Amino acid sequence: MIVTVTPNPSIDRTVTVPAELVRGAVHRVQSVTTEPGGKGVNVARALTLAGLDTVAILPAARHDPIVTALLSCGVSFHVVPIDGAVRTNLAITEPDGTTTKINEPGAVIDEITLAALTQSILDRAGAARWVVLSGSLPPGVPNTWYADMVAQLRSYDCKVAVDTSDAPLAALSAGFATAAPDLIKPNSEELAGLVGVEAQALEHALFQGNPDPVVDAARQLIDRGAKTVLATLGAAGAVLVNDTGSWLATPPPIKPRSTVGAGDSSLAGYVRADVGGAQAPQCLQMAVAYGSAAAALPGSALPSPAEIDLDDVAVTSLSPYPA
Repeated sequence: MIVTVTPNPSIDRTVTVPAELVRGAVHRVQSVTTEPGGKGVNVARALTLAGLDTVAILPAARHDPIVTALLSCGVSFHVVPIDGAVRTNLAITEPDGTTTKINEPGAVIDEITLAALTQSILDRAGAARWVVLSGSLPPGVPNTWYADMVAQLRSYDCKVAVDTSDAPLAALSAGFATAAPDLIKPNSEELAGLVGVEAQALEHALFQGNPDPVVDAARQLIDRGAKTVLATLGAAGAVLVNDTGSWLATPPPIKPRSTVGAGDSSLAGYVRADVGGAQAPQCLQMAVAYGSAAAALPGSALPSPAEIDLDDVAVTSLSPYPA
């Protein structure tokens, strides 16, 4: 079983406009999609489409619209009851795939609810192969919560992945030496923020065929205690670094339609490959195949296995990790 945790779930509403978004102008909407979302929910949706035994844990009122939406998607889930409503996040996509996101803060989580959420995770961790902790933290949850969860999950026989940003990611990084997850999945901005470089410099270098700055940044995290770093840089590709080596995956050319859920799909692809017994390069290949397929889909749609073509993703072995 794979457990995904989304402490700040959302209803993701994606509107597509037929031309470039102009601030202050009136735009006619071309299409609208609404899906259950939040990063962990997206991972669960993608893994469910792949036929993997997955359960999504999230806080929500029992009759919240996200519950109905998850039922319609066929995703198994466990709800930790709250009084507030799950937030609605708005994404606006342009014809070239440029996506503008407007995210609400989410419902406040009190100490009792947070304790129940934590216990729900621990109750299922014993039977899990992976626990995936994803997304922002809602009001009321301390920035150290992901780091605390990783520490508590160390005594369980499961792998742990974390995909988050800003203060929660910084708090997680500060604890790598004592309690590091098995996998972190930063994008260019998140990776750059952790090591004090410019995100654009990382992306530009990778676009120019030079993965060294990305690898060097990821290795700094490995040196701090991180186990595996999956750095996703959109159309530029992705780099995987662990204590044995590093690899670069180059995505196929696609016509981007929406980036909503692309990073979550990459994480789902990695986990899917890992539970199937794949080695690190093949996990990276599956991750990039999933992310590229998601970016080619409209709204917050997620790819099924039929839409994944591993042969379109080139993987290059870079230098081994220095002794």
